[in-house]
Amino acid sequence: MQGFGILGSAIVALIVLAAFRSAIIADVSAVDYCWRIVLGCGAIPGIAALYFRLTIPETPRYTMDVEHDVNKATSDVANYLQKTDTTDENDGPGNHVGVPKASWSDFTSYFGKWKNGKVLLGTSMSWFALDIAFYGIGLNNGIILSAIGYADTHDADFNLRAYNSLKNMALGNIIITIMGTVPGYWVTVAFVDKWGRKPIQIMGFAVLTVLFIVMGAAFNPLKEHSIPAFIVLFTLLQVI
Repeated sequence: MQGFGILGSAIVALIVLAAFRSAIIADVSAVDYCWRIVLGCGAIPGIAALYFRLTIPETPRYTMDVEHDVNKATSDVANYLQKTDTTDENDGPGNHVGVPKASWSDFTSYFGKWKNGKVLLGTSMSWFALDIAFYGIGLNNGIILSAIGYADTHDADFNLRAYNSLKNMALGNIIITIMGTVPGYWVTVAFVDKWGRKPIQIMGFAVLTVLFIVMGAAFNPLKEHSIPAFIVLFTLLQVI
């Protein structure tokens, strides 16, 4: 659903800009209201998620690992499997057991073994490297759109030019998300069980490595001599 979240943010930005069009053309500093409203709208899904999180019953794992209540955890599992909301006598004070609390010594003793530590190190460093590149590009889509000339406008009036430039960036982000980000997520949803999680992850990292190297090494030549190729490569980055 992250792709739809990214799409939603671009749509909200476009709507807010359209609502403030007259104000921005009259005084470009009105843009300040736009980004504050767009940023504030991002809190709405978070508040909704917080409400539902506070009102749903705890998971059996939480009941077992944190509250150490074996009877309540067993009851929660049974209710879930039966798809019922019925409660029983185990909803009161339960059978609490003395489960040892996890500690740093447990962590170090487990991941201190190379066969376990290499999995954690490989996973975390792979995602660390990916996030630097992926989110670095995603947060600078406006720069990419300007580089290919999409965000540029030729209006004589500065305020109108600023408004149209921001509008084009919002539209460009919508196009990029519809063409790349959303389809990419759902292609994975469709094939991840058939291809397997590890193969599809390795394939994605491998293709992204090649695409990032090409985009990084040939950024200026691509945007100067082959905008279509630049757009295709950039879209593929979003898909993968």
